[in-house]
Amino acid sequence: MSSELNEDSHAGSSRVASRERSFALGERTDKELLDAHARGERHAFAELLRRHNDHLWQTALRTSYTREDAADSLQDALLSAHRTAGSFRAEAEVRSWLHTIVVNACLDRIRRNKTRRAIPLSPETLPEPRDERDEFAEVEMSIVVDRALFSLPPDQRTALVAIDLEGYSVSEAAAMLGVPEGTIKSRCARGRQRLQERLDFLRDPGNRK
Repeated sequence: MSSELNEDSHAGSSRVASRERSFALGERTDKELLDAHARGERHAFAELLRRHNDHLWQTALRTSYTREDAADSLQDALLSAHRTAGSFRAEAEVRSWLHTIVVNACLDRIRRNKTRRAIPLSPETLPEPRDERDEFAEVEMSIVVDRALFSLPPDQRTALVAIDLEGYSVSEAAAMLGVPEGTIKSRCARGRQRLQERLDFLRDPGNRK
């Protein structure tokens, strides 16, 4: 009986300590958590990811061509952030720093995928042409828009995601992507033009059903 009481007491103490640790971590700013992780404090990086994981996953999904690539890129990005936390400088928010690492990891994977040797297809193995209008009629509007977004070149897509979907300013997006503000503006302008051309068919009310 005494041993059981001791075990129960130990388990209760562990739960209390865990709650206290979570509360203490939750009270810190992102910068404080990143600094704590760089000093070797356990659980600090996990708390940082808990705060921003949904945002980073959506960023990876919007930047990558497939969910598999998004998942792999996000994993690469988080490992990179975990290793390089000590090099963070407070010129930007921690969230923006993480966002940049995820976008760069996605773009790196896109570039690597492009360098893979393509396997030529013989006429017998080519898929049958598909009726795009029929396909569009079967999917919801959001999927149609996403498909148009993913048809853009990666540099235009990442600029549009940062500005139009994530709500960053032009200067913030330029800092995250490491390009001049004018480049961000031109990429967004070209991307929006391409999206308008690809989605122009939706002006026909019959295509919205």
